[in-house]
Amino acid sequence: MLSNHEVDYKIFGEELQYVEVELDPQETVIGEPGGFMMMDDGIQMNTIFGDGSQNDNTGGFLGKLMSAGKRLLVGENLFMTAFTNIGQGKKRISFAAPYTGKIIALDLEKLNGKVIAQKDAFLCAAKGVSVGIEFQKKLGTGIFGGEGFIMQKLEGDGLAFVHAGGYVTERTLLVGEVLKIDTGCVVAYTAGIDFDIELVKGIKNWMFGGEGLFFATLRGPGKVWIQSLPISRLAGRLMQYSSSGAGRKEEGSILGGLGDLFDGRG
Repeated sequence: MLSNHEVDYKIFGEELQYVEVELDPQETVIGEPGGFMMMDDGIQMNTIFGDGSQNDNTGGFLGKLMSAGKRLLVGENLFMTAFTNIGQGKKRISFAAPYTGKIIALDLEKLNGKVIAQKDAFLCAAKGVSVGIEFQKKLGTGIFGGEGFIMQKLEGDGLAFVHAGGYVTERTLLVGEVLKIDTGCVVAYTAGIDFDIELVKGIKNWMFGGEGLFFATLRGPGKVWIQSLPISRLAGRLMQYSSSGAGRKEEGSILGGLGDLFDGRG
C-alpha cells in the first residue's frame, strides 16, 4: 500500500491565514480549485479527476468516477489540482483560506488515519490522502442535522489542512464524555466520536431563544475541533443587514445619517 507524501509546512497570519507547504523533489500536494495562492518556479500544476489518492486506482475509470461523484455530493468540484515539485531542491507552494478564520493542520497518522470534517472545510493535503464523503448513519441526524448531515472524510497517513471560521478550539473528549455544540460550529472530529442530534428541551427555548431546534451532541473518546463563526452564520448576518437597510438604522443617528447621504437617500 502506498503511503502519503510527507510534506513540511508553515502557517502564516492571524485572522486571514495561508499555509505554505514545502515539497521535496517529486513530492505532490493536492488542493481545492480556488485555494492556490503562490508557488516557486519548478512546481508543475495538473488537474486531476477525483482526489488523486491510491484508492482511485483500485477500480480503474469506474473507481475514479465514483470517487469524483462523491465529491459532488458534498458540494465540491469534480476535479482537484495536484502540484508536484519537478525541479531540483525544495520548493514552496501556498494555499490561502477563503475567509477570516484559522487553518488547522491534521496529521492523520497520529489521528488513527481518519478525520470527519464539515463539507466545505478541506483546503489541501499531501498526495495520497483520500477525500470522500461521510453520511451520518442515524436517521435523526440525517433529517435534522443540517450542516452536519453530509460531511467529508479524510483518510490516510499524511497531512491534511482544513479551514474554519473565527476562533478555533480543540477539545479532547474522554470515554462517554458528551459535548453539545451548535451543528454549524462543528469543524471536524476523529472517527471514535459518536455524532448525534438532540432536540432543545423546552418550547420557550427554541421559540424565543434565538438558537436552532437541535444541538449536535458528540460523545467521546476522541478529538473535536470547534469554530466560533460558521460561514453560514456570517452569511446570514450579512444578508440580514444588507436587506432594506436594516443594519444601517442600528448604526446610530450620525453614522446612519452619513450613510443615507452617501446612498443618495438624505
